[in-house]
Amino acid sequence: MLDAQAQALLDLLTSRNVAPFYSLAAASARQLYRERRGLTQPDAEEVEHVQHHTLDVPATSETAAAQIQLREYQPKRLATIQAPSPALVYYHGGGWTIGDLETHDVLCRSLANRSGCVVFAVDYRLGPEHKFPAAFHDAVAAFNWVSQQAGPLGIDPKRIAVGGDSAGGNLAAAVSLALRQATQTDSAKNSPAYQLLIYPATDLRAVAPSHTTNGSGFLLDNLTIQWFTQNYLAKAEDANDWRASPALATAFKGLPPALVLTAGYDPLRDEGREYADALTRAGVACEYICFERQIHGFITMGRILRESHTAIDLCAAALRRALA
Repeated sequence: MLDAQAQALLDLLTSRNVAPFYSLAAASARQLYRERRGLTQPDAEEVEHVQHHTLDVPATSETAAAQIQLREYQPKRLATIQAPSPALVYYHGGGWTIGDLETHDVLCRSLANRSGCVVFAVDYRLGPEHKFPAAFHDAVAAFNWVSQQAGPLGIDPKRIAVGGDSAGGNLAAAVSLALRQATQTDSAKNSPAYQLLIYPATDLRAVAPSHTTNGSGFLLDNLTIQWFTQNYLAKAEDANDWRASPALATAFKGLPPALVLTAGYDPLRDEGREYADALTRAGVACEYICFERQIHGFITMGRILRESHTAIDLCAAALRRALA
């Protein structure tokens, strides 16, 4: 049964004829997403300190050089936190097209305070202006920067997790795969200590059964997913690249422990479950939890969905245990 509060939200959006993202230009969709957050997100928690960093991402054979922003959240100090601190590099959701530091500010503050991690939110490049693999390269560069600057930042380089929701979960999984390979050839590099994957997109071919069973009527629908994917990928064949579809990697052995969290009425539900199963088959310590009565995006909707707070507390507890 769909959660009553989630049903009320869907009914409200229908009654007000809210335009779907796929019917808008990307810039307008971003503005709408940013404006809507005040209706669904709770008040922001106070944290100890917020600081911005500018990161230069070098050019590659596939992407141009860029400057991106990271927002650092220092948690309110808990008696159990000892320096150097654990950290979480967090990639926001939004289909690689919408979302930014502001749309996920409340969530990042909550995760920082409740987990004791210093959280670094990453403002990676978005499509359609910046096609795949720009966001992937930004995501890897952000983790490497936090790891390399661990000393000045007061961070333990061996206790840095990656995490994200939806498209951000996709990036966190891809970063973990990429850096596992990098550390095998360069002992000076660090890889993530943990993966927090919140209803992640893991296979951009969109072939999992839940794309059929949950493909319409539950906020995120198939038409929106297609719009996001077209904005992100330069060509359809890019969906077969493991950097875009982590589920298509050839091996999962040696990846960091993970928590994979999904929602029962989400088109991405089965992608997350199948990814958790792939990790487990490869011997990776992985917890899988499905909020059976929830919809995609619920973790940022704590003003109207009670289970959002339960999910954040669960994620924070998993981070505390993993990075203790």
